[in-house]
Amino acid sequence: MKPLVWLLLCALCLPSPPALAQAPQRVNRCTNAQGETVFTDRRCDALGATSRLPPRTASVGNTGIYRAGCARRLSELTGQIRDAVSAQDVNRLSSIYLWSNVSNATANQIIGRLESVVQRPLIDIAPVYPDSTPVWVDPTLAAAGAVEAPSRPRPVGLRIEQTLGSTATPARTVFGLRRQYGCFWITL
Repeated sequence: MKPLVWLLLCALCLPSPPALAQAPQRVNRCTNAQGETVFTDRRCDALGATSRLPPRTASVGNTGIYRAGCARRLSELTGQIRDAVSAQDVNRLSSIYLWSNVSNATANQIIGRLESVVQRPLIDIAPVYPDSTPVWVDPTLAAAGAVEAPSRPRPVGLRIEQTLGSTATPARTVFGLRRQYGCFWITL
């Protein structure tokens, strides 16, 4: 009996292994007062900065399992992506995917890719704009109002910035954007 007691006492005196004592760290993307982007493992407000992805507030009729409708604005679509990733819900993410003309084999591959997206921590969602060559406008014509200033192009995709699991290794997924049936949808 005494050897067992001594063994238990010795085991209690040993320090815990550092790998087991530390939880996986989350990387936060923050914006400081100077407008610079800062990546940190601490909370943004601890640095006097604000979060790049503030928590979403629930809207009436768009909570729980039932969705009140499709995303008619790009901000609604990015909010739905953020909600799906934070809930690690591949079904929610797949509900905003445009499944037109997708075979069963391709659908299985897409679901696998969507599953890996929802399993990784989210850092940022940013629009992707088309590559366009700048148009030169004669300043005298533009000043006279004869030529309209070029407008900002519409985004053609969304870039999802994440990290791989508990490491700070960056991961990026780019979803294509389609507008169909009056709604925004994602594609791969």
